Amino acid sequence: MSISAISRRYAKALVKLAAEENQVERYGEELGRVGSVVATEDLLRLILESPTFPMAKKSAILGEILSSMQLSVTVKNFLSLLLEKDRLHYLAQINADYRRLADDLSGIVRARVTAAAALDERQRQGIAAGLERQTGKQVQLTVAVDPALLGGIQAEIGGRLFDGSLRTQLNRIEDTLKKG
Repeated sequence: MSISAISRRYAKALVKLAAEENQVERYGEELGRVGSVVATEDLLRLILESPTFPMAKKSAILGEILSSMQLSVTVKNFLSLLLEKDRLHYLAQINADYRRLADDLSGIVRARVTAAAALDERQRQGIAAGLERQTGKQVQLTVAVDPALLGGIQAEIGGRLFDGSLRTQLNRIEDTLKKG
C-alpha cells in the first residue's frame, strides 16, 4: 500500500470521528501541534520511530508528551494507535490529508497567491472574493511576494495554477514571435 493511501485512510478515520464528536477544528489543531513537535525534535522522532527501542518505553514517552500537551482523549488514542501500528512516521502526511478532508467537510478551500508586490487588504479581499465565486467555497488565502513575476499574480488553488503574471504573458508573446 502506498504512503498516500495509508495516510489518507488514517486521516479519513480521524475526520470521521471528529465530525461525529463535532471537534473537526480542535482535532486538526491538536494533530498539527503534535506534528510540529515531532518534526522539530529529531531525537524524539528517532526514538519513537526506532524499531529497536522497546514499545513500552516509546508508549511511556509518547504518553508523557501527550499528557503535557493537554490533548483530547481521541487524539491521544489516535496517536497511540499510530505508534502501536508503526505508522507514526506518516504523521506529517496524515496531518496534511486531515486538513484537506476537514476543509472539504467545512466547504473551505486554501489558495496560495503569489504577487509581484505586496497586496493591501482591499486587494486580498478582492482576490478572495473572485476565487470564492470561481470555486463556490470559502477561500483562505496565503499571500507571498515574488518580484520575479514583474507584475500580476499567480493563484494556486486545489492543485491548479492560475497564472496572470506579466512574466508568463511576456514568455507567451516571445514564443508566438519566435514561431512566426
